[in-house]
Amino acid sequence: MEISDYVYKCSAGETFDSVAKLLFKDEFYASELMTANPELCRKVRFTGGERLYVPVIEMPEEPLEDGIPVSPPWKE
Repeated sequence: MEISDYVYKCSAGETFDSVAKLLFKDEFYASELMTANPELCRKVRFTGGERLYVPVIEMPEEPLEDGIPVSPPWKE
């Protein structure tokens, strides 16, 4: 896993899910954040001030379902 140069400073009450939603627009990427920060992965909520190393994630251009791009019906 490649780690970016960006480090995110957590606020009190944030979670891996909420940080993933903020940074990557999807809670699904919380597992990548946890993998990049194994020393913090047992925390349910951050107390504030924790620094998360942010991994480089290749974002799909379209939402995927079982690896297949999913387009809204009006785009078909």
